[in-house]
Amino acid sequence: MSDLDLGFVQRAVALALEAEQAGNLPVGALLVLAGEVVAEGRNALLLPAYQPGNHAEIMAIRAVDPALWPRAREMTCYTTLEPCLMCYGTLLLHGVGRIVFGADDPEGGFRFVESALPPYYSGQASAPEWRGPLAAASCDPLYQRARARFVTLPCGHD
Repeated sequence: MSDLDLGFVQRAVALALEAEQAGNLPVGALLVLAGEVVAEGRNALLLPAYQPGNHAEIMAIRAVDPALWPRAREMTCYTTLEPCLMCYGTLLLHGVGRIVFGADDPEGGFRFVESALPPYYSGQASAPEWRGPLAAASCDPLYQRARARFVTLPCGHD
């Protein structure tokens, strides 16, 4: 883990806290290219109205300047929480080269599906490199609060 990686994860933590203050789940994400933040996102699942796809990573992906997508393999997604299947799949399909996350998601993180990726992703269209958890001390409490809130929702899984 580099100081640069840790700094970007800490920015994701700040975004997660903003999301929580706005009444959403405390998850934040950003996309970085050549050491510069090119997009940020925070969870907007619950407010202003329930939107199932408004995860932090998806919100950051939506904010990327379309002119930058040809350089997706050079991008890193920094997020407070191990991405879910939807977010990982979106990062994978858009060609993002690296994922760095702060806390494990032992119940719904992408690690459960990575080994089942089709052979296509072992060649030129390789899966993103991933690192984590990098900041468990600051991100695990965010995960615990997100999980506690999520399971009380009508869409929750408990």
